Amino acid sequence: MKILTWRNFFRTAIWGGGTLAAIGLIGLIVLLVYLGRLSQDLPSIDELAEYEPPITSRVHAGDGRLIAEFARERRVFVPIDRIQPHLVNAFLAAEDANFYEHGGLDFVGIIRATINNIGNVLRDDRLEGASTITQQVAKNFLLSSEQRLERKLREMLLARRIERAFEKNDILELYLNEIYFGRRSYGVAAAAMNYFGKSLNELTLSESAFLAAVVNGPARFHPIRHPERTLNRRNWVLSRMAEEGFITQDEAEAAADEPLRVIERFQGEEYLAAEYFVEEARRQLFDTYGEEQLYNGGLSIRTTLDTQLQLAAREALRNGLESYDRRHGYRGPLGEIEAGEGWPERLAAFEDVPSDIDAEWFPAVVLEVTAEHVRIGYLIEPEDEPGEIIDVERQDEIEEEIVPDPAEGEIALSELEWARQALEDGLMGPVVNAPSDVLSVGDVILAEALVDDEGEAAGFGLRQVPAVNGALLALDPHTGRVLAMAGGYSFQQSQFNRATQARRQPGSSFKPFVYAAALDNGYTPVSMILDAPFVASGGPDLRFYRPQNYSERFYGMSTLRLGLELSRNVMTVRLAQEMGMEPIADYGERFGIYDDLEPVLAMSLGAGETTLWRLVTAYGALVNGGARIEPTILDRVQDRHGETIYVHDPRAGEDFDVEEWSPLLA
Repeated sequence: MKILTWRNFFRTAIWGGGTLAAIGLIGLIVLLVYLGRLSQDLPSIDELAEYEPPITSRVHAGDGRLIAEFARERRVFVPIDRIQPHLVNAFLAAEDANFYEHGGLDFVGIIRATINNIGNVLRDDRLEGASTITQQVAKNFLLSSEQRLERKLREMLLARRIERAFEKNDILELYLNEIYFGRRSYGVAAAAMNYFGKSLNELTLSESAFLAAVVNGPARFHPIRHPERTLNRRNWVLSRMAEEGFITQDEAEAAADEPLRVIERFQGEEYLAAEYFVEEARRQLFDTYGEEQLYNGGLSIRTTLDTQLQLAAREALRNGLESYDRRHGYRGPLGEIEAGEGWPERLAAFEDVPSDIDAEWFPAVVLEVTAEHVRIGYLIEPEDEPGEIIDVERQDEIEEEIVPDPAEGEIALSELEWARQALEDGLMGPVVNAPSDVLSVGDVILAEALVDDEGEAAGFGLRQVPAVNGALLALDPHTGRVLAMAGGYSFQQSQFNRATQARRQPGSSFKPFVYAAALDNGYTPVSMILDAPFVASGGPDLRFYRPQNYSERFYGMSTLRLGLELSRNVMTVRLAQEMGMEPIADYGERFGIYDDLEPVLAMSLGAGETTLWRLVTAYGALVNGGARIEPTILDRVQDRHGETIYVHDPRAGEDFDVEEWSPLLA
């Protein structure tokens, strides 16, 4: 048996240490060779110097209001010197407090994360990362997000290269404009708008901390689905800012006490009213600049829209269509449910309510029908409904407490008199003498709360979504700027724009151009035209053509002016026969109403098809002294660098070009 002596111990230690050193040296050599090979295949960082990210194209109304955005990735690039300090500090505190001290890799942070992750593995918690902001830039711009050791090593090598090639603020600028925040928001500027409806300089300390919190995991820290977790993360960012000395402890506590409120953008009457206009702008921009430029090019688009006129146009069109529809009878209830006990739950579960109803309308169920009125039940929606401002701090409480409250009201017989049964071929059923002629218990209907002239509640009215549709277009005839456009009753119901796409017969709207052609061909306002029965050959498909006046009467000899004022059909056709259809067809084409008007008599009464867009343009020329202005919905388009690439200027036409100008008086 050998006795372990000090000499043997030291000899063993020396041999063991030497062996370990040799193994370590070999491992180091292997690692250096491996890293050298990786470094030879790294992406070029020149891409960062030429960084031009996809940017949101933004659409503004004529008054400057933002009305739409077009983007695959919502992003607005903002230079670092335009980002307020407390927002930058929030990200530094949450992601990389030593950003300005390290050279791309935070070795202290790596050791700390390694130690902490031992406990996280034992507790089955989420692992803690140690990537610096520079490493995240390398990953987001030049690498993938796959969880592999090779990718991590490549990321670390790139981080070192980036640090040697770029200033710290340049790296931070790239980071803050590229990272993803959820809600299709890329970069801090887009996130500030999409979560809070604010520009960066309007953000509070609490909101800045939220943005720094949510970027760590937009799905995990979703303000609506996970409100408590999100608030805790935001408050953790505030505490980190205090620890790093960016803010005081009092400021952190005050910001943590603030409720977190996020918004849903592009909701409300102003945006609903502009939907047809915005879609038409999108079509034109797409056709002109292409998909890539529209959705990634960061265009700044100033349109001609007047938001107040647009609201008025939408309201006028909807009111007109609803009124016309009511004059043609009631088509029946939406459906039926049991009206007894438990009706609120059954009404809440009713699914056949149109999605495009007026904002003031709501579904209701008929609970009782008497000789004088109908008693209805409806649900009062909560005031804090999603779509406006959402209080994240109270979201769990809201989800439990906010249940629509049942309420009851009455529809008087006088409000049901319009609701005669709609029969086929436009015929109407018998006059309504009692509420039971219209409604039955259990009917699910649309109702509206009424107010009198003094703003007091005046019961309820029966409503229905119109079956008819239409369009409205408002144009400045001197400039061609389209100030308002309503392409239909509801964009949700149909995206077909009846102002620009629907081809319809203009009817009597074409008569002024017939009379204008007459004035241009020897007739005067006092020229006499016979208003008497008229029969002409109707061509191969129609044996005889016999136009009639609306009144179905004839008035004898009448002046040209009277025929236009009273829109006499027979006089207009007789005038067209006397003058010939060629001048009328020429006027219709020169004014842009038709491309090729067939010269037959029926066309003088507007039998040809055209669009509202072309007809309004023609009327604009009449107002404009005969000068035809091309209508436009775009005032100016600028590219991502602020260069104007389109401007609408009706004065810059070839007809107005002259070689030189000299004053009349010397």
